[in-house]
Amino acid sequence: MTTQLSITESKQTSSLYEEDYHLWLMNTIHQLQHGKLAKVDLVNLIEELEAMGRSEKSAIESNLTILMMHLLKYQYQHEKQTNSWRFTIREHRRRLRKSFQKSPSLKRYFLEVFQECYQDARELAADETGLSIDTFPVESPFSQEDSLNPDYLPE
Repeated sequence: MTTQLSITESKQTSSLYEEDYHLWLMNTIHQLQHGKLAKVDLVNLIEELEAMGRSEKSAIESNLTILMMHLLKYQYQHEKQTNSWRFTIREHRRRLRKSFQKSPSLKRYFLEVFQECYQDARELAADETGLSIDTFPVESPFSQEDSLNPDYLPE
């Protein structure tokens, strides 16, 4: 790795970012670890850190939407309830819980996007079940706490 780092240190780090992302990443880590802050490609490093934050938020939205879609299906299609639906509900609760354990501040984001995700879940549930969207309440029938409660299933 030392040979690669000496070669890449002579290259423009921003062009390295475009040519070999993994090598750019290793080079950036090396520069940070050794206090070579002046050589760090700050523009691309900041872009990567921002993308990581967006990705974390996107995962919260996706998991919450899927969770609520399955809660709606579970509540409004009693005759079609399956173990697969219960698995999906449990799995997406687990993913949310793990995200909150790793990054507790994401719980605030969860609270912010709860209603928006419910609206998306409502549309998806209507599409997947073939039921009219009017079948599902405009406001979420599940509280934020219930949606995360591992023992809660709607009746």
